[in-house]
Amino acid sequence: MNFDFLTPISDAVLAHGELLSQQALGRKLRVHSKQNGFPDLEGVKIAIIGVLENRNDVNFMGEIVSFDAVRTSLYSLFPGNWYTTMADLGDILPGEKVEDTYFALRTTVGMLLEKQIIPIILGGSQDLTYANYRAYDNYAPMVNIVNVDSNFDLGDASLPIKNNSFLGKIILEEPFNLFNYSAVGYQTYFNSQEEIDLMEKLYFEAYRLGEISNNISLVEPVMRDANIVSVDLKSVKASELGSNQRYSPNGLDGKEICAVSRYAGISNKVTSFGIYEYRPSSDDSVTAMLMAQMIWYFVEGVNCRVKDDDFKSDVNYQKFNVLVEDDELIFFKSIKTGRWWIEIPFLPNVNNKLKKHTLLPCMYEDYIEATQGKIPERWYKAYKKNSF
Repeated sequence: MNFDFLTPISDAVLAHGELLSQQALGRKLRVHSKQNGFPDLEGVKIAIIGVLENRNDVNFMGEIVSFDAVRTSLYSLFPGNWYTTMADLGDILPGEKVEDTYFALRTTVGMLLEKQIIPIILGGSQDLTYANYRAYDNYAPMVNIVNVDSNFDLGDASLPIKNNSFLGKIILEEPFNLFNYSAVGYQTYFNSQEEIDLMEKLYFEAYRLGEISNNISLVEPVMRDANIVSVDLKSVKASELGSNQRYSPNGLDGKEICAVSRYAGISNKVTSFGIYEYRPSSDDSVTAMLMAQMIWYFVEGVNCRVKDDDFKSDVNYQKFNVLVEDDELIFFKSIKTGRWWIEIPFLPNVNNKLKKHTLLPCMYEDYIEATQGKIPERWYKAYKKNSF
């Protein structure tokens, strides 16, 4: 396999790493360096790649992206009681055209997916999520994306792709591999009513900032069903970030964005995780440290993964049938973890995206609501989407 698109980590970061404690994360990573070349990926579970591309940012003013500060912060942290081997594979430099960078990212992520390595993508502008998604064309027939963002990023798909319109491109471009899109932490005043209506029409999921802040555990079942997680730093409130990074006085706080990252890591389905819209500046160490901590919590989550969705044997689960009006809702509860799922029925006469009964992650609260005669919204949307 050829990882030619990746350039080594800077000597300054590696020199700083040499000064760290032997127990620090930076001393335990396999790194891509000029001196030692590309690391051996045998046994590696998680790989960090930086993508220094931000030219499709609608506010692009020629800024240059660097993840040296993020790496310096991350390397200085101490790992948890982890069993996974990590590598830092360096950076993808901007291509001659943005499409060249997309190709490099798509190819690199595709090769990592083949090796069953989870890429953590550090990005400039969030339109890189589009290239990440396209890496799944030969890997998974249907893909679920979760976007942690203040905006939906639907935009006008007829216009050239930008960091505020990449989702429209994902929805409308063949091959049509997107099954579900979930927006976590959106803020209504940043999204047009037309976009909000379109999200409803497509039966996509959207969770407002207030909902998430009131009950952060709402994020867990959404992440449990995701393949790709894309985090826009604009979802974090200004007081948590450096001055160059500030976007809105409202947003997720540091603790909440780390909890969201951990939920993404715990999900058995998440196979790529990206953090985007980083704008480095010489006087900002806070944003780099927050990103390092988000990565730390994602890796912590991966180390806490439990295979609990094997429902072939009834010793692994409890099954609950609930009648709501004319619908029979079937819930499953894992005996191992206590996590809940609800069955989406197969519709034989519809040209649907599911080839069999499928299970949608849900919460205990969804089961309680069903027993009180209320159909869970996630089930309704998944059922409707399957009926197209």
